[in-house]
Amino acid sequence: MLSTRELSEQLPAQAQTWVNENLQFTHGYGLVMNFVSKSIGGGFPEYLVKNVPPESSFGINVTQPAIYFGWGTPGSRIVSTNVKEFDYPKGNDNVYTSYTGKGGIPLDSLSKRILFTLTQADINILLTRYLKPESRIQIWRDVKERVAQIAPFLKLDASPYPVLSEGKLYWIQDAYTTSAGFPYSNPHSVDVGNGLNYIRNSVKITVDMYDGTVALYVMDPHDPVLAVYRNAFPGVFQNLNQLPADLKLHLRYPQDLFAIQATQYQTFHMTDPQVFYNREDLWVPPMEKYDGKLSPMEPYYILMKLPGSTQLEYMLMSPFTPQNRDNMIAWLAARSDFPDYGKMLFYELPKDKLTYGPNQVGAMIDQSTLISQQLTLWDQKGSGVIRGKLIVIPIENSFLYVIPLYLRAEGTNFPQLKRVIAATGDRVVMEPSLEGALSALFGGPGGEDIQQGGTQTTGVQSAQTGADASVRTTDLAKERLQLIQVQKSLDSLKRLLNDPAESQLAPK
Repeated sequence: MLSTRELSEQLPAQAQTWVNENLQFTHGYGLVMNFVSKSIGGGFPEYLVKNVPPESSFGINVTQPAIYFGWGTPGSRIVSTNVKEFDYPKGNDNVYTSYTGKGGIPLDSLSKRILFTLTQADINILLTRYLKPESRIQIWRDVKERVAQIAPFLKLDASPYPVLSEGKLYWIQDAYTTSAGFPYSNPHSVDVGNGLNYIRNSVKITVDMYDGTVALYVMDPHDPVLAVYRNAFPGVFQNLNQLPADLKLHLRYPQDLFAIQATQYQTFHMTDPQVFYNREDLWVPPMEKYDGKLSPMEPYYILMKLPGSTQLEYMLMSPFTPQNRDNMIAWLAARSDFPDYGKMLFYELPKDKLTYGPNQVGAMIDQSTLISQQLTLWDQKGSGVIRGKLIVIPIENSFLYVIPLYLRAEGTNFPQLKRVIAATGDRVVMEPSLEGALSALFGGPGGEDIQQGGTQTTGVQSAQTGADASVRTTDLAKERLQLIQVQKSLDSLKRLLNDPAESQLAPK
C-alpha cells in the first residue's frame, strides 16, 4: 500500500495569511509505502518507504518527492516567487525550496496578472511585489479536475491511484467512453454510470505530480466512440506503446468498470431462455459484516495463482451468492497483467455442494467462543476493536477466508494490527500473525471439509459446473498442503490484509 503526503488545506487561524496560503505552503512532500500483511512492534506496519525526506531500506528511491498536483487539492497556488516555499521540517528548522518545473501558467506580463486577478477574484495577484518574471500560477491542481478540463467528454473512474515509477510520483486515472443510447443494451445506473448502457475503459491517463503534465493513452483502439474523439481532437491521445514501460507495469483493471460488469453478470450468466425469463437463478454480491453493519462486499484486488498456474497474477475479484441465500455460488475475476490484461475469468461452484459465503464465515467467527470472548475483552471502555474487510482467497483448489483485527485506543486514530482470523471449511483460527494463522489452520489436527474453487472457464459465456468440490484436510496433508509446501501460493496472501487507514491501495 502507498499513500502520498499531500498538503493540508487548513492552516492555524493566525497563519492564514495570503502569502502563506498562496506563496509559501504550495505543495505536499513524499509518500509512505508499507507491506499490507507484515507488522512489527506490536502491530504497526512494516514500511518500505518512510520518514521525511523519504527513506527506504529496500532500495526504493524517490528522486522527486514534491507533490504540486494531488487528489483533493483544490484552489490555486503561485510558485517560483521571491517567497521560499515550505518543503519539509527538519529538526527545529524548516527546509525551503523554489519550484523549478513547468507546471502552471507564467505570470510574465501585466496583462496576465490582470487576467488572473479577475478570474481568481484576488487583487493581491496584481498588487503583490513577490512575483518574478518566472513566477507561475497553478490552477486545477486536483487530478480529476485537471483531467476533466482537458477531456470533459470522458467519464472518470472514482479512484485515481498514485504510483512511484523510476523515482517520480504519478497519478493514474482510468477514463471511460460511455453512451446511454446503445441499441438493445440493458441500462445501468451506478456512480459512474448515470443510466449508461455502453461503457469501455478506452483511455489510461497519467498525471505528473510535480509538473502536472497530463498524458492520455489509448487502451482500446477498437472503440468506435473513442475513434470519433481521436478524429475530432488529433494529437490529444497517444498509443499505448508510447507509455513508459515501467508505468505500464502499474496499470490495473478499473474497479468501477468491473463493478458494472459484475452487476450485469449477476443476471446475464443465465443462458437458458426459460431460466432467464423467470429470473430463476439471480445472483447478488455476498453480504459481509464490517464496522458493525452488514453491507454488500465490494470487488477487491488480489495477488494469487490460478488453479493449474505457477505464476502469481494481479487480479480484481468478486464472489457471488444466490439471491436470498448466503452460500457462495461463483466468482468472477479480471486480470491486470499483460499480455492477459482485461481477460475475464469465471468460476462456477457446484450447486449440490455447500461452499460457505462471507456472511456465513462471519457467523462462524461470531459463534466461536474463544474469538468472541477475546473480542469482548478487548472491546471495553478505553479501546475498540476494528474488524477489517473479509477477503475470500481461492488457493489451490480451496477457499481461504482472511480477516484482520485492529485495536484502537479511545480518542485516537492510531490502530494496531493485533490478530488475524483465518478460516477454511468448518475451521476458524485466530493468531497474532498471518503466518501463525495459516500454520494453525493447515498444520493442526482436524478433519474439516475444505471447499474447492470450481471449474475454470476462459470466458464469462462458457461457464461450466465444477465436479466434486469437497476434499478432506487429511487428504490435503497427504499432498503436503501445509505451510512449507504451499509457501509459493501463500506469498500472494502477504499483500491482502486491508490497512484500516484510508490510504491508497498500491497498484502492484
